[in-house]
Amino acid sequence: MAAAAALESEAPAGALWGLVQDFVMGQQEGPAGQVAADVKSGSYTVLQVVEALGSSLENPEPRTWARGIQLLSQVLLQCHPLLLEKEVVHLILFYENRLKDHHLVIPSVLQGLRALSLCVSLPPGLAVSVLKAIFQEVHVQSLPQVDRHTVYNIITNFMQTREEELKGLGADFTFGFIQVMDGEKDPRNLLVAFHIVHDLISRDYSLGPFVEELFEVTSCYFPIDFTPPPNDPHGIQREDLILSLRAVLASTPRFSEFLLPLLLEKVDSEILSAKLDSLQTLNACCSVYGQKELKDFLPSLWASIRREVFQTGSERVEAEGLAALHSLTACLSRSVLRADAEDLLDSFLSNILQDCRHHLCEPDMKLVWPSAKLLQAAAGASVRACDHITSNVLPLLLEQFHKHSQSNQRRTILEMILGFLKIQPKWSYEDKDERPLSSFKDQLCSLVFMALTDPSSQLQLVGIRTLTVLGSQPDLLSSVDLELAVGHLFRLSFLEQDSQSCRVAALEASGTLATLYPRAFSSHLVPKLAEELHKEKSDLAREDQYTKCSQHVLCLQALSAVSTHPSIIKETLPLLLQHLWQSNKGNVITGSSDVIAICQSLHQVAEKCQQDPDSCWYFHDTAVSCLLALAVQASMPEKDPSVLRKVLLEDEVLTAIASVIGTATTHLSPELAAQSVSRIVPLFLDGNTTFLPENSFSSRFQPFQDSSLGQRRLVALLMAFVCSLPRNVEIPQLNRLMQELLSLSCCHSCTFSATAAAKCFAGLLNKHPAGQQLDEFLQLAMDTVEASLSPGPSRSQAFTLLLWVTKALVLRYHPLSSCLTTRLMGLLSDPELGSTAADGFSLLMSDCTDVLTRAGHAEVRIMFRQRFFTDNVPALVQGFHAAPQDVKPNYLKGLSHVLNRLPKPVLLPELPTLLSLLLEALSCPDSVVQLSTLSCLQPLLLEAPQVMSLHVDTLVTKFLNLSSSPSMVVRIAALQCMHALTRLPTPVLLPYKPQVIRALARPLDDKKRLVRKEAVSARGEWFLLGSPGS
Repeated sequence: MAAAAALESEAPAGALWGLVQDFVMGQQEGPAGQVAADVKSGSYTVLQVVEALGSSLENPEPRTWARGIQLLSQVLLQCHPLLLEKEVVHLILFYENRLKDHHLVIPSVLQGLRALSLCVSLPPGLAVSVLKAIFQEVHVQSLPQVDRHTVYNIITNFMQTREEELKGLGADFTFGFIQVMDGEKDPRNLLVAFHIVHDLISRDYSLGPFVEELFEVTSCYFPIDFTPPPNDPHGIQREDLILSLRAVLASTPRFSEFLLPLLLEKVDSEILSAKLDSLQTLNACCSVYGQKELKDFLPSLWASIRREVFQTGSERVEAEGLAALHSLTACLSRSVLRADAEDLLDSFLSNILQDCRHHLCEPDMKLVWPSAKLLQAAAGASVRACDHITSNVLPLLLEQFHKHSQSNQRRTILEMILGFLKIQPKWSYEDKDERPLSSFKDQLCSLVFMALTDPSSQLQLVGIRTLTVLGSQPDLLSSVDLELAVGHLFRLSFLEQDSQSCRVAALEASGTLATLYPRAFSSHLVPKLAEELHKEKSDLAREDQYTKCSQHVLCLQALSAVSTHPSIIKETLPLLLQHLWQSNKGNVITGSSDVIAICQSLHQVAEKCQQDPDSCWYFHDTAVSCLLALAVQASMPEKDPSVLRKVLLEDEVLTAIASVIGTATTHLSPELAAQSVSRIVPLFLDGNTTFLPENSFSSRFQPFQDSSLGQRRLVALLMAFVCSLPRNVEIPQLNRLMQELLSLSCCHSCTFSATAAAKCFAGLLNKHPAGQQLDEFLQLAMDTVEASLSPGPSRSQAFTLLLWVTKALVLRYHPLSSCLTTRLMGLLSDPELGSTAADGFSLLMSDCTDVLTRAGHAEVRIMFRQRFFTDNVPALVQGFHAAPQDVKPNYLKGLSHVLNRLPKPVLLPELPTLLSLLLEALSCPDSVVQLSTLSCLQPLLLEAPQVMSLHVDTLVTKFLNLSSSPSMVVRIAALQCMHALTRLPTPVLLPYKPQVIRALARPLDDKKRLVRKEAVSARGEWFLLGSPGS
């Protein structure tokens, strides 16, 4: 029995010895992992591994010795958490002694020490002992990269876990690390080394007398000049090294006396990257420097920055120079002064003013803007700097504005003033009299009003922007100034078409200032606009139609633009609605464009109300009932209906009204939405008009009855309302509503009504929670579709219903969507509906604007397009190959629509298999297919040039053929693709260059200007193909 037990205990030891021998003598790598796994599982202990390695560790042959230590180190890297404190002590002593041995042993010894540096049970004092041994015994920079990286990791591990012990070394630790890092060249190691230096400084390790040495050992890499090799597996970029080194250099003021001369030297160099890096580093340093560090270098720093901004041809250098000046000024502003200390900020700003101020008097010279930018960069750094510069510069600029009489000179001066005004809101002042602009407000207002009355539209534009900035600062505009400003904005809002930019700016300014001064705009602007609206009616007979329509639209736009405050909305909304009502009674409006213009203004007001719940409900409660009342009144059967009543039932007008109703509904709270839905749904189902204003209608409102064709069209308004409701709002009489919608959607007597009903039905399906009721609605819809798709007058309407229901389900990933999509694909072979079904794929992949939108609370899952592509494109490709020749164009059209709207990163991997079909689609005679395919191919030419190069012959031929297409949009798209072709590799394109240049001469004489423009652009690129520098 005793002998058997002894054999059992020897068996594992023998197996371990065999694994050790296989690794050490057999040069096999696998046993190391097996030994580590056995130690982790408890089969062996680390002590047993050391005993098994005994002969190897004592072997005089260095290679055998090194393999033994390598095995032990690999085991420790995986099993160091299992080590006891006593084992850690013995192992560290062993490894420290091995550092003195043969150089072949050193890499494995360092790996073992890295494992031990991770031990939680490391006793105090051993971290210092290990580092001292490394510093004394190892010449780190003579080691390979991976071993140097191991040394940096050991230091990093100890700094994270044994910080206090290492700080006990004092400056010796810093000196030791300087020796380790000195001469490092590998970017992988430099990233770790820079991080260590940053920690040395930021964690207050003692630098002792080695500050300059530490700076020298890191600054020698500045500026970073590193280009990563192609296909670098490590992924280290130049920017990574730049940011790591910058963090070191800008981490302490103690580097300033060495760093600032270096930065000045590099800023003055001719290398663009060195200039940028130096200015960015200076910017970073200013956050930790004070006046003491900067004092001796301020004149040189200012001279270098001034020169770069004045003379550079690079916008990036200019921007970094301005940012550095801003930071310098902020740094000088932050520093606390002693009573007897020199105020460096004051003298620094005086130097800036001395060098830049006189250039502001020369608005036609090239240094005027660099000088203004420098002054504005400094002024924006602190309240003291702002006061100092503003008080010196503004009087000069005001004087120069009056001194110069030319509009372009005044515009330049006013733009400079505007730049200084934009800086002011950054600083808060307790006393309004302390504001530097307070003493100039009268002169500024006078100057702005002069600009607003100048004949130059460019000067007017700057004047409007300046007025907006002035008004946004408190107490700068008096009541008299506000009244004058409102008058100018009113006038500018009615400028002619050639002053479009000024008019748009005036409308934006009105909206901004109305938010700040609602009372002034209510008192002075809104009454003027109301008067202008009423004046249009009395002047109708005397004005020509174009002028009347133009003034009418401009007035409506001004009313909507100024509706940015709740109190103003309560005045402008009734004004707009009253105008619509009076037009109905007075028969003033003569065309649909007038009503659409009013609806567009209402839509803009509705959008402005969305951020304020009270305004949102006020608009909804007031406008929606009014619009519904007008529409219901217009739908009533009359022998002699008014012009407006006919206009209100037109497709475009109902669409515009629906847009207003939808926008007014999307931001309602669930409680208010429920209150509204309880009135509007009964209006359409039961004819309950009691909540509508002026509700004495001539007959009953029954939009779902067969006899009321005009009333059916108003289902578009119901669609806009219910499809914009929050999902958690319960809709009354939902079953009946869905049945009525389904019935109307297949009615062939009015396509507009049927489509609106189908979209409404689909919108409600999309939001309905999963369950039995949803399944019943879907079954009812499928039965209706299948019954109506059979030959008959309702086929087209049934297809529209199928398409919208499919989209509703695709967006929410409903399981039935795949069945409906398959049914849709089956219709591609239908002689009557095939082409329409192909166009339906465009709808499935596109974003809608009225229903099934995220803004309207529809359930739109992320990446629905990618899922639709994955699920259906293989079937489309298979169907194309199996289809008869006359049906293939339908499959190509559907495929083109899907690919055209697919995110390009999803399409690129599939491009090799689908490109042949896309090229075949270019030969399809349908211009819709051609345009969709060209739109799909153009970005692919830019993003996948290598794949596209394989088909360059076909691409050139087809694009050139399509450049003479009868369709203008196809010609333009083909020429844009010819332009994009020049991004393919030049050697591939050069054989086609003469042919293309000759062929592109023809569209240069195209009758359409936009085609000629694209032809010139494309032909120019082909001319330059292969030339030096192209």
